[in-house]
Amino acid sequence: MLTQLILRYLLDLLHSNPIFVFFLVLGLGYLVGKIKIKGFEFGPVAGVLFVGLIFGHFQLGGDPPVESIGFVIFIFSVGFQAGPRFFSVIRQDGLRYMLLALVVSGCGFAVSASLSIWLQLEPGAAAGVLAGGLTSSPTLAAAQEAIRSGSVLPPPGVTAEQMLTNISTGYAITYIFGLVGLIVLIRLIPKLTGVDLVTEAAQMEREERSAGEPESDFGLQKIELRAYRVTQPDLVGVPFKELSVELPGLVAIHKIKRGEEWVAIDPKTELQLGDRISLLGFLDRLRFGPEHLGPEITDRELLDVVTEACQVVVIRKKAVGQMVSAVRIVREFGCILSSVQRSGVAVPMSPQVQLQRGDVLNVTGPHGHLDRLRQTFGHVERQLEETDLLTFALGIASGIVVGSLSVRIGGVSVGLGSAGGLLAAGLTIGFLRSIYPFFGRMPGAARYVLMELGLLFFMVGVGLRAGRGIVEALLSAGPLLFVAGALTTVVPLLVGYWVGRKVLGIKPALLLGGITGAMTSGACLSIVSKEAKSHIPALGYTGAYAFANVLLTVAGSLILLL
Repeated sequence: MLTQLILRYLLDLLHSNPIFVFFLVLGLGYLVGKIKIKGFEFGPVAGVLFVGLIFGHFQLGGDPPVESIGFVIFIFSVGFQAGPRFFSVIRQDGLRYMLLALVVSGCGFAVSASLSIWLQLEPGAAAGVLAGGLTSSPTLAAAQEAIRSGSVLPPPGVTAEQMLTNISTGYAITYIFGLVGLIVLIRLIPKLTGVDLVTEAAQMEREERSAGEPESDFGLQKIELRAYRVTQPDLVGVPFKELSVELPGLVAIHKIKRGEEWVAIDPKTELQLGDRISLLGFLDRLRFGPEHLGPEITDRELLDVVTEACQVVVIRKKAVGQMVSAVRIVREFGCILSSVQRSGVAVPMSPQVQLQRGDVLNVTGPHGHLDRLRQTFGHVERQLEETDLLTFALGIASGIVVGSLSVRIGGVSVGLGSAGGLLAAGLTIGFLRSIYPFFGRMPGAARYVLMELGLLFFMVGVGLRAGRGIVEALLSAGPLLFVAGALTTVVPLLVGYWVGRKVLGIKPALLLGGITGAMTSGACLSIVSKEAKSHIPALGYTGAYAFANVLLTVAGSLILLL
C-alpha cells in the first residue's frame, strides 16, 4: 500500500512539476554519461540527450523553463573562452588551424545542406543533421535560437515549434553516430594511411626535448623546499647565471646565508664553501642536491619561505610567441612552472611550446618573485576563487542587445541574432580581459561549471522536445536522417585530413588533434591522446577549437536560410 502511494505521488510529480523532471533528467543523464563500455564513456551530453528522449517520449517535462538561460550562458561562455586566442592567433601562426577549421566546418555545411535538399528533409532538419554529424552543440543552440528569436522565419505551412522539433530530432538521430563514428574513424585513419601515431608523437616530443635546455623536464610532481650546505669546491666562484646550468632542471635558488649574513641573489652572485642555501623545485630533482651541492641540512631560517601557487595569464607582447625555454622561469625568476593551459585544455609541457596570448601558467614561487614574473608575462591572479559576475551579467545583456539589432537590406532584415550577439560579446570581453586583466575575472573551475551547466540545461530541453516525436521521426525519415548525419561526419573528417596533410603540411599527431578541435569534440581528443600515448594532439586541438566554435555557431543560423 505504501509503495503504491509513493509511486502515485512520484507519477503525479512527474506530470505536474516540470522543474522536478528537468533536474531528474539532468541527474540521470549525467549518471548514464558516466557509464563506461570497454573503457569508453559517452559523456554527459549524450547521457542527458538519451534520458531526455525517453522522458520526452512519455510527454513528461513540458517546455523546460531554464532551457533559454542555459543557451545564453553556454554561448557567451564559448565566446569568452575563445576570445584571447581567437584574435591573437589570427595575427600570429594560427592560419593553418584556421583553414583546417574552415575546411571541416565548410565541408560539413555543404554536405548537410546538399543532402537536405536532395533528400527533401523536413524544414530545420538540416541544422540538426549538421549539429549532430559534427557533434557541435553551438550549432544546435544557434539554429534553435534563430527560430525562437524570429531571425529566421518558418516556410509557409510550417510552425516555429515544428521547426524546433525537426532540429532537435535531426540532432538526436545523428549525434550518436557523430560521436561514435568519429572515434572509430580517428582510430582507423592512422592504420589506413600507414602512420604509426605513437612513433610520430614520440618523435615530435624528442625533437622538442633535444632543442630544449635544463628547463625541459616538466611534470605534475610535488614541489618542495630543501636546504643544503655548499661543500663542492667546483661551485666556488661560479656566477649565479652560470650556476643554474649546473643544477638539475626545475630547481630554483631562493636564499643564501653566509655565516650570519644573507647574500643578495643576482646574476653575478658567487657561492663560497660553507654557504647555506635553500632550493625550491620538484622532489625528484631536489634529490640530486647532495651530489651537486653538499649535504642536506635543517635550517628554519632558510626553510622559512612562504611560497605561493598562482596563475599567471600571458598578456605582454614580449612573452607572447616566446618558447618556454626562452623565458627561463626557473633561472631568471626563481619560480617553478608546473603546467600550461590554453582554451581550457592542458598543453603538453616541453621547452618548445610557444606561449600565446591568454595562456594560463600555473606557477609556484615566493610572493616577490611572482611580482617580477608579472612584469614579464602579464597578470598574476592570486584570488583564484573570485568571479566577476558584474562583467558576466552585463556582457550577456550587451550580447542580447547586439543580437537584437538588425538592418534591412533589399527588404530583408539582416542581423547577428541572439547567438551571434552573445558570441560576439563573449569574444570581445574575453579578448579585452587578456589585455586588461583587471576585470572579467572568471576562474577556470567557474567557467567550466557555467559552460557545462549551460550546455546541459540546454540539452535537457533538446532531449525532451525531440522525444515527443522521436518514434514517428525514426519510422518516417529516420534512415534518411541517419545516412545524412553519417555522411556529414565522415566526409568533412576525410577531406580535413587530406587537406591537412597534403596542403597544410600538418603532422599526423597534430592533425588528428586539430580535426577533433575542428569538430569541437573533446571526447575524441582524449581518444587521440590515448592512441598516441602523448599529449601532443592537444596542441592541434587548441589551435582549431577556437575558430571552429565561432564558425559552427554562425553555420547554425545560416543553414536555416537555405
